Amino acid sequence: MIQPSGRVGRPRSEEAREAVLHAVDDLLLEVGYAAMTMKAIAERAGVGRQTVYRWWSTKAEILFEASVADAEDELAVPPADDARAEIIAYLDALVRFLTVSAAGAAYRTLLAAAQHDPAVKALIASKDVLGDSARTVLDRVGAGPGRSVARLVGPPFFWIMTGRDPAELDTAALAAEFLG
Repeated sequence: MIQPSGRVGRPRSEEAREAVLHAVDDLLLEVGYAAMTMKAIAERAGVGRQTVYRWWSTKAEILFEASVADAEDELAVPPADDARAEIIAYLDALVRFLTVSAAGAAYRTLLAAAQHDPAVKALIASKDVLGDSARTVLDRVGAGPGRSVARLVGPPFFWIMTGRDPAELDTAALAAEFLG
């Protein structure tokens, strides 16, 4: 869980926190980021606006916390018997995250917002969700020099973020090229 810095006061109610995190995901899919408000998030979660503002300053902070928590779960792949299988499993998880996951939709939305909002840019830079998950896999498979996170994550990320059909993305070929 990402704790906003400098916040003091009563501890969070885990039930209220979870309700807010679910509400922000639901609203993102229903109304989009631009139309989402802190008031709507509070109403959907069944909590007061003061509760939401006590823990988060912006809708981007809420969306980021929800996305990071889910991404860490969705991008965690179990160790495999060989490096190629583990890389393929990771790339498949990455593609699912970026294309069908609510957390992935939130992450993509925040990346777009970060292009013109310095506060969202700083928020995104505070936790490298994709890099952290990729480094875990790379460390486990013993990927050596030149086997960087960018080389692993970059091709599927670019493919998806530029609107190409994810069904045409061959993760086995990407894994073979990466390890080649």
